[in-house]
This record gives sequence, C-alpha cells and structure tokens, in this order.
Amino acid sequence: MELLLVLVLGLLYAAGVYLILRRSLVKLLLGIMLLGNGTNVLIFLLGKITKGSPPVIDESYKVFQDIYADPIPQALILTAIVISFALTSFAIVLLKRVYALVNSDDLDDLNTPEEEDL
Repeated sequence: MELLLVLVLGLLYAAGVYLILRRSLVKLLLGIMLLGNGTNVLIFLLGKITKGSPPVIDESYKVFQDIYADPIPQALILTAIVISFALTSFAIVLLKRVYALVNSDDLDDLNTPEEEDL
C-alpha cells in the first residue's frame, strides 16, 4: 500500500513540475494543484499506517485491533484540501480576468509591454 502511494506521489510531483514549466496559465495552475495534492499524499505517508495501535484510545482497551492511521496528518490534509480549494477558486477567477484583459493564455504575453505602454 505504501509503495503504491510512493509511486503516486512521484507521478504527481513529476506531472506537476512538467505542467509548471509550460507557458500556459491554465497548465501552470494545474501543475500547482498537482504539487499540492502530491504534498497531501506525502503528509499522509509520513503519518504511517500502523497495525494494532489505536491512535487515540489507550492500549489497555482491546476495542480496536485493526490497521489505523494517525488522525493528526489526516486532519492536516483535510484542512489543506479546503484551503487549496479556496485558493484554486480564487486563482481561476484571476485567470479568467487576465485572459479577458490580455486575450492570451501565454505567460510571455504578460511580460511583453504594448507599444502604447512605452
């Protein structure tokens, strides 16, 4: 299970870096989103999945004897998902406004001044 998540993590980071290096604003945003999701998977992997050790209940209670994950990284990931959703929504609105003003999706067009601006 953890090996599969490591492979998914590598794919998310590789695809995110690839998309960030493209010249499109939409691909840049998608790359940043993939890097954020990869970081969430990394935090989940760092929490480790342990067998037979309940995260909150004392070990003297024999209620839970199954595979558990630490709840703290899961709460952190849930918070990160909510924050990244809000930031992504805001970035989409900004991208729409930039596209309406510049009429281009290319990042180089944002850095090139118009003749009337000189």
